Amino acid sequence: MTDETTSAVAAAARIPAGATAATVPGSGSAVVGADAATTGAVNTGGGATAAQRQAPGSAELIPADRVTVRMPADGAYLSVLRTATAGLAARLDFTLDDIEDLRIAVDEACAMLLSQAIPGSSLECGFALEHDAMTISVSVPCLNPRTPSGDTFAWTVLAALAGSVEAQAGPGDRLAIVMRKARPGSGSA
Repeated sequence: MTDETTSAVAAAARIPAGATAATVPGSGSAVVGADAATTGAVNTGGGATAAQRQAPGSAELIPADRVTVRMPADGAYLSVLRTATAGLAARLDFTLDDIEDLRIAVDEACAMLLSQAIPGSSLECGFALEHDAMTISVSVPCLNPRTPSGDTFAWTVLAALAGSVEAQAGPGDRLAIVMRKARPGSGSA
């Protein structure tokens, strides 16, 4: 991901005053967040759930492009995530309907998580961009994380909008919702 792309994502997302965007040279990664510059927080693109894609004409797997947005865990900032989601989905040539579905899915996932977030904490949204799919992971720190019930109307709507969805209570008392949506006709799961 180039500096121009990162700047375009930050501009499209209308990052609030004081927020920063930074790239990791040569890694295809970007970090956008209010504390990226002050804390030195950088997403290097690694991780246990790293999405990968196959290089054209090769059996070699290469890491997907990654973008991480970190902001206050407050509903007032959700428009930033909706805009970033739409911009990144458009970059992958998703249809307008799929882009709108992903915007709503991210909003719904955040609503489920914000009710459990520790006041004053940060919400983190990671995007893994593959050739024909996008994986979105939204997480917040919680005092006593409880995964959302899969039999609620909200979860049913989320699953219908995002494709595959799972909730995870992970290390450090972080609660996450991970969504994966493939571009129509791509054959990807």
